[in-house]
Amino acid sequence: MEFNLKNEIARRENKVVYRDGDKKIKLFVENYKKSNILNEALNQAKVEEATNLKIPKLLEVTLVDNKRWALVSEYIEGTPLNELMDKHPEKEDEYLELFVNIQLEVLSYEAPLLNRIKDKFKTKLTEATNIDENTRYELLQRLEGMKNHKKLCHGDFVPSNIIITDNGEHYILDWAHVTQGNASADVARTFLQFSMNGKDKLASKYLDLFSQKSGITKVNILRWVPIVAATQKTKGREGEQEFLNKWIDVIDFQ
Repeated sequence: MEFNLKNEIARRENKVVYRDGDKKIKLFVENYKKSNILNEALNQAKVEEATNLKIPKLLEVTLVDNKRWALVSEYIEGTPLNELMDKHPEKEDEYLELFVNIQLEVLSYEAPLLNRIKDKFKTKLTEATNIDENTRYELLQRLEGMKNHKKLCHGDFVPSNIIITDNGEHYILDWAHVTQGNASADVARTFLQFSMNGKDKLASKYLDLFSQKSGITKVNILRWVPIVAATQKTKGREGEQEFLNKWIDVIDFQ
């Protein structure tokens, strides 16, 4: 099938996203691993089958021009939550509460066929080449001591991955990093993403609100932050390294 790739709606490190009518085409760079493409499609299918969450349905996995892999899904008409928050700062608290409520909805599910977040993090830390040996050891010890849970963890739960439709429904996008595991790990990543984008006050408000609504203490969430920061550091993005180093070191490992 041929697609109209003239309407670009997003560009990322390894992919470009297009809209073609009622379809969204996520087109990956050449030589992107087939296993990564198929794993992302499989993960989304597992979430679709295990939950009643509103997510765009995966329609197709295909090759474009016989050289670039693409994931084709429903296009959801609406506005990303981050754009609403930027456009209406007076509604920040209202939107933040909606955001936390949606995350709690996600975390209320289990998807036992998904990979475990602790296994994913262990692999990343073990294979990391830009973390010194002592820090890696301390992080792996901390990770080993974390409780094993089975919560559905989105893996990149940020406002830009929430679409609000005109009738007020919400859809959750981008399930490429989904795992099962400890909710605090997923929350720590969201907190870190807010902070990394220079939104420290919003990060603090988010952490307070999530802790209040979930009953999970901030201490338990913050214990995950150095681990999550280290796994993000393994991606090697130059502009993030100094920031992530501070978070890796910010909390005593004892």
